[in-house]
Amino acid sequence: MRLRRFAFPDSIAARMVLTVVLALFLTQGISTLVYLTDRSEGPPIHGPGVLVQRVTAIVQLVGSTPAADRERLVKAIDDPVLRVEWHPDQPPELSDYTGVRFDGLRRRLRETLNIPSRAIVFEVERRDGDNRHEGGRHRPPPPPFAGDDDRRWGPHIRLSIQLGDGSWLTFTGGDPLEGPFRVIRFVLWMGALVAVILVSSLWAARRFTAPLAGFAAAAERLGVDAEAPPLPEAGPRELRAATRAFNRMQARLARFVADRTQMLAAISHDLRTPLTRLRLRAELVEDPEMQRKMLADLDEMEAMIAATMAFARDDAKREPRGRLDLADLLQSLCDDRVDSGHDAVYDGPAHAVAEGRPVALRRAFANLMDNAIAYGGGFAVRLEPEEGQCRVHVDDRGPGIPEDEFEKVFAPFYRLERSRSRDTGGVGLGLSTARTIIRGHGGDIALANRPEGGLRVTVTLPR
Repeated sequence: MRLRRFAFPDSIAARMVLTVVLALFLTQGISTLVYLTDRSEGPPIHGPGVLVQRVTAIVQLVGSTPAADRERLVKAIDDPVLRVEWHPDQPPELSDYTGVRFDGLRRRLRETLNIPSRAIVFEVERRDGDNRHEGGRHRPPPPPFAGDDDRRWGPHIRLSIQLGDGSWLTFTGGDPLEGPFRVIRFVLWMGALVAVILVSSLWAARRFTAPLAGFAAAAERLGVDAEAPPLPEAGPRELRAATRAFNRMQARLARFVADRTQMLAAISHDLRTPLTRLRLRAELVEDPEMQRKMLADLDEMEAMIAATMAFARDDAKREPRGRLDLADLLQSLCDDRVDSGHDAVYDGPAHAVAEGRPVALRRAFANLMDNAIAYGGGFAVRLEPEEGQCRVHVDDRGPGIPEDEFEKVFAPFYRLERSRSRDTGGVGLGLSTARTIIRGHGGDIALANRPEGGLRVTVTLPR
């Protein structure tokens, strides 16, 4: 593990720097390879300095060689870049270039060769029909040399120098041998360079961001499943520290919820004993009206304790998630209310597949429907499947809720109806339990007063 961390940086900043450096090295390496493969197989076209040195050496060597051996010597000296020919007489079609651009080169040759009186002639080839190869076929020789201007030394320029015995040496700039790298190879090389850098950059980016994506998914999952397994501590040093802190926070939250649930269970258990004693004593009260009121209060207290335990315990939280037919669930709940004599209408598709905890969702929607019956006398449910989510509207015909009370009604034990009767006000945990269950599925609940009267409860669930 130490060797691996030493070989690969352990922080995000260092990994980014390493990626940039490696990309630069890769670019330079490919550029060097392109340069090496693009070089001509022969020497480059000569510059003025090299040209003067080579021409001087050849003129002196040929001038000191007997005429009988000059032809063989010139053939040995001739190369594809600097063509050399020896003519016993004046070369044919000799026409000196009258421009001034070769005056400096002519003067340097005279000084180096120490031949102030001998003829040095520069000729420039006409450029029309210059290409000797077209379509892989050899074309006829170029037209005679003439005075067409060109500013580069190359195959279109011929230099003729008269030797001491009246013979001539001619020098022509030859074509350098074709290198393998031309336009198509350049495009291929650059395409390969871009592809390699793009692939390596994408690989590095995915390697850096993959742990971040897992971290974000775990944070999103925490709001849905508090009992999710802890994240593995992987990735750069900063991300491992954040993951470690996230795991500690998740464990503390789980312990807090467990401790609160145990505390409420203990309080409920302890309250049941004095409630039982009070019920026994109430039975001994001789006044029938007083006895009825005391027993009613005890029943309400027991109902509140049972509802509190169900809210805190939330047994359905441990229920495994699975695929369910949300439309069938809503229809069955409506049918149950209709069988009980209430006004309940379902509007929506016959089937709508979703994922969740069936028992918990049944409890949540049952609470919403019972709340609509208690305050609105009846309700209508409309299911709207959408892309990636399902939207459920529960509309009642009651008086509605003041907008400033929309958030308060979700608080535990909060009731808009101020009476203490369970028949009219309930315990005050229906909406709290419903929102807890819906948010535990990754959805939410919203309230709105309908223009035609009544309250609309909108439930959004991911599919």
